[in-house]
Amino acid sequence: MVFLPQEVIIKKRNGKALTPTEISDFIAGFAQGTVSHAQAAAFAMAVYFQDMSMPERVALTLSMRDSGTVLDWSDLDGPVADKHSTGGVGDNVSLMLAPILAAISIYVPMISGRGLGHTGGTLDKFDAIPGYATSPDNAQFRKVVQSAGCAIIGQTADLAPADKTLYAIRDVTGTVESIPLITASILSKKLAAGLGALVLDVKTGSGAFMPTLEKSRELAQSLVSVANGAGLKTSALITDMNEPLASAAGNGLEVRNAVEFLSGKHQDPRLREVTLALCAELALMAGKAEDTASARTMVQKALDSGAAAERFARMVAELGGPTDFIERMDHHLQAAPIIRDVLADTEGEITEIDTRGVGMAVVALGGGRTTPTDPIDYTVGFDRLAPLGARIDRTTPIARIHARDEASAADATARLRAAYKLSDAAPGAPLIAARISGA
Repeated sequence: MVFLPQEVIIKKRNGKALTPTEISDFIAGFAQGTVSHAQAAAFAMAVYFQDMSMPERVALTLSMRDSGTVLDWSDLDGPVADKHSTGGVGDNVSLMLAPILAAISIYVPMISGRGLGHTGGTLDKFDAIPGYATSPDNAQFRKVVQSAGCAIIGQTADLAPADKTLYAIRDVTGTVESIPLITASILSKKLAAGLGALVLDVKTGSGAFMPTLEKSRELAQSLVSVANGAGLKTSALITDMNEPLASAAGNGLEVRNAVEFLSGKHQDPRLREVTLALCAELALMAGKAEDTASARTMVQKALDSGAAAERFARMVAELGGPTDFIERMDHHLQAAPIIRDVLADTEGEITEIDTRGVGMAVVALGGGRTTPTDPIDYTVGFDRLAPLGARIDRTTPIARIHARDEASAADATARLRAAYKLSDAAPGAPLIAARISGA
């Protein structure tokens, strides 16, 4: 029987469940060009309004995975794992997580993305390192994973290509905020990466794409259920994004923050807790520990001993970066022309931070994109960001700004001040709000 894509669209538009064959035929046709972009847009809109059952979401995810190459790491002598964050501000966890896991013999072939909206992208951070190849060929990628234990690179053209095109369509048709489509987009790439275990860091709060705990929990549950339904052992932590996770926001500044974290020079407490909790989840799922306590001890030792820093240095060097990057970071990372403190307009305790506003201030400095083709200034952003609960007066900075020129510095300073609310008492929020397992 001839496949007619409009029949799939009509069926979903009318609220009926699609079969795995109907979904796979539609996505295969889209990847091959026999399903048009207009039909894909209509399909996305139908899913947006009519939702998808868990079996439909699994079928969609697997079909998008199978639109391209699926990596095979069976030649490695240990487990293969990765982590995905739904995006935040000052979220540089990947830079520490990958080498920590590599130091306990878990291979991490991490395929990352660029910044989206107000959130920073892992790939943009590595582009701040001179010489680092974020788009190596497959042979070099495999070689670095085997040698250093981890490699953080960008999505290759043959990895879940249907997702890349469908996302571009969703971006301009108002269908981005669909949990079934978000789920399939995230997981199709992770499944194509050939992983054995995955941990998800689902953000909630003012700097998250899902600002309420209810929506964050719904997304986390969908991701965990679909991933496990597709055969990938997965769990999720819902973590707080009501303030920047690190005390730095901006690509080069977050790299500096990560190196200081790995070397033990400076570790933001919230960042350390989230990083080690995610690492312990993967150590447990990968069979490296019998319980959470022993997993936590294992990953903490890998960090504090300097073993993780050594893995990070090896990864950077083998992907074309400086061989002495950790030792001579100040030499290799460029500095912005303007660096100065940002003072508050008033005084009191920091009771609220519009974290999205902080992210948009970084974008306004040139550290993010307003269109996909915008160039990135890797030197700009903020460091020494004051956390919730800090006591501020007119001489105590809320941050230090790094800017290219006076005009952008003035604009970003105003944005940052507007993002910080000072009062008498700050409400508390749990850093890790929930854990969702696939068991």
